[in-house]
Amino acid sequence: MKAAVWHGEKDIRVEEVDLRPLKENEVKVKVAWAGICGSDLHEYQDGPVFVPVNEANEFTGEKAPLTMGHEFAGVIEETGSKVTKYKKGDRVVIYPTITRELHPDELDRYDGYAFIGLHGNGGFAAYANIPENNIYKVPDTLSLEESALVEPTAVAVQAVKDSGLRFGDTVAIFGAGPIGLLTIVAARAAGASKIIVVDLSQIRLDLAKKVGATDVINSGEQNAVQAIHNLVPGGVDVSYEIAGVAPTFKQAIDATKARGTVDIVSIFARPIEWNPIQLTNTGVNITSSIVYTKKTFQQTIDLIASGQLKPQAVITDHIQLDEIIEKGFEALTKDKSQAKILVQLSGEK
Repeated sequence: MKAAVWHGEKDIRVEEVDLRPLKENEVKVKVAWAGICGSDLHEYQDGPVFVPVNEANEFTGEKAPLTMGHEFAGVIEETGSKVTKYKKGDRVVIYPTITRELHPDELDRYDGYAFIGLHGNGGFAAYANIPENNIYKVPDTLSLEESALVEPTAVAVQAVKDSGLRFGDTVAIFGAGPIGLLTIVAARAAGASKIIVVDLSQIRLDLAKKVGATDVINSGEQNAVQAIHNLVPGGVDVSYEIAGVAPTFKQAIDATKARGTVDIVSIFARPIEWNPIQLTNTGVNITSSIVYTKKTFQQTIDLIASGQLKPQAVITDHIQLDEIIEKGFEALTKDKSQAKILVQLSGEK
């Protein structure tokens, strides 16, 4: 079968691969749709970041070269001998996080994890063999195309939950990439009264307005912190740092009210220089969010299926697997109008 395989920095190849034998606790999923994540883009531009190269990952037992893709949904084609919860024909979405499962759901993600599609073979392929514990059924009201949005939307939902956002709170979001856009969607669904988005790209800010931002600020044209304080005197209740660079981290703190919260959602590519006296002088609380719990993942499925969460507007293109380099990774690198690009595999709805 054809798959998009990571071999190294700027070296992802669409090539023929063999699907490894199905294990007794796994299901074989015929992939319908798969989304390109910012993490995938980092692996393409600067990898290896997460991809194991020299030694096999402790959770997956796999290393490069490996098939990428961790935001995907499809239909079960075959089940292993010990699979009890699913059957052939079930429509499913993949929960790609593999953990030790030693702690309660809220704490499990902080004891080490790996990702199907980053640390082991994933969904940029016709088929993928996935552990039974890493799939969730898709409700009839949710298409498989929409289901490919569950994983990144769950990241945003978890961030909103981790930040303690309350109904009526004011929000600032620094970074209008895909996760920033989905955080707008999640914050709006959670009852934020004002959602201010900061970015350098006017194209992305226009998309932010489309998905629910109440106000947008081009930080290349005006002082973002001052503009936020003009809109919300004293600062917002909650800020989300989703750009992953020192300037926006510091701006997020300054834009937040005393005793408000800054939630770090981004993965910082390198260390930053920062003086904690900024917190001492402002009274702002810092928290962080990584991936999601199983409870949050199921809630995200339910919220999208019910229409309470509407992430569909972040989709900016649909491409074929053979186009994933030029119309996928290269497009996301060069074209700021692109947000979430979905790769069509079987294309089943």
